Amino acid sequence: MSLQNGFKNLGLHILLITGGLVSLFPFYWMSVIATNKSSDVFRYPPKLMFGNKLFLNLKHVFENINFGTAFTNTAFVSTSAMVLVLFFSTLAGFFFAKYRFPGSLILFNVLLVSLMIPSQLSLIPSFIIISKFGWISTFKAVIIPGLVSSFAFGTFWMRQYAKDTIHDELLDSGRMDGCHDFRLYWNIGLPLLRPAMAFLGLFSFIGTWNDYLWPLIIMNNPKKYTLQISLSQLKSIYGSDYSMVLAGTLLATIPLIVIFLIFSKQFISNIAAGAIKA
Repeated sequence: MSLQNGFKNLGLHILLITGGLVSLFPFYWMSVIATNKSSDVFRYPPKLMFGNKLFLNLKHVFENINFGTAFTNTAFVSTSAMVLVLFFSTLAGFFFAKYRFPGSLILFNVLLVSLMIPSQLSLIPSFIIISKFGWISTFKAVIIPGLVSSFAFGTFWMRQYAKDTIHDELLDSGRMDGCHDFRLYWNIGLPLLRPAMAFLGLFSFIGTWNDYLWPLIIMNNPKKYTLQISLSQLKSIYGSDYSMVLAGTLLATIPLIVIFLIFSKQFISNIAAGAIKA
C-alpha cells in the first residue's frame, strides 16, 4: 500500500513539475529572444540559448519610448488602485459578513449581479462620465474606474473569507472592551484577513499593471502613458523589432514577479499557519 502511494506521489510530482515547466516556457522564450537578434524569432530549429544583445535591445527601447516615465506612471496607478481596492473591499466585506442591516442582502445581491456584466459594456458610459468630470488624461481616470470594477469581486472575496475566519466571539470581546465598529474592523478584522488581502492585492496590482484597453481610450497625453501603451508603440506598421519589443516586455514583467513573490510568500505562510492551527 505504501509503495502504491509512493508511485502516486511520484506521478503527481512529475505532473506538477511538467505543468510548471510548460507554464514557465513562454517567459523563458521571451527572455531568450530579448537577448538575441530579432531574426532569431524565425530560426528553425528555434534558438533556445541566451545571447548577448540584451543591453543593445534595452538601449533601443529607451531610445524609442520614455520607459522611465511610463514605468513610474504605471507603478503609481497600480499601487494606488491596489491600496484603495484593499481598503474599501475589506471594509465592505467585513461589514457584509458580520453585520445585518436593512437592505444588506439586497445590496450584496446587486453587487453579485454586477460581476456578471462584461466590463466592455461600461467603456462608453465610463468615458462619458469621465469626460463630464474633466478627468481625461489624468491618473484619476484610470485609478477610480479600475477601483469600481475590482470592488465587486474584492468585496465578495473578503465577505466569504471573513465569514469563516472572524468569529463573533472575538467581536463581542472587542465590544466589551469598548471598541467601536471601525476599530473592530481595524484591530480585529484586518489582521485576520491578511491571507485574503495578499491574494486580492496581488490580483488587483497585476490586473491594473497589465491593463491596456482603458488607459488607451482615456489617455492622450504621452507624459501620462502607462507601460502597456508605451510598449505598444514599439511596434511599427512597416515591421517590428521583436527583440526590442520583448526586451521592453521583459523589463516591464520583472516588477510583477517581485510583487508576486512578496505577496505569495505572505499568502502561503498564513495559509500554512491556519492549517497547523486547524
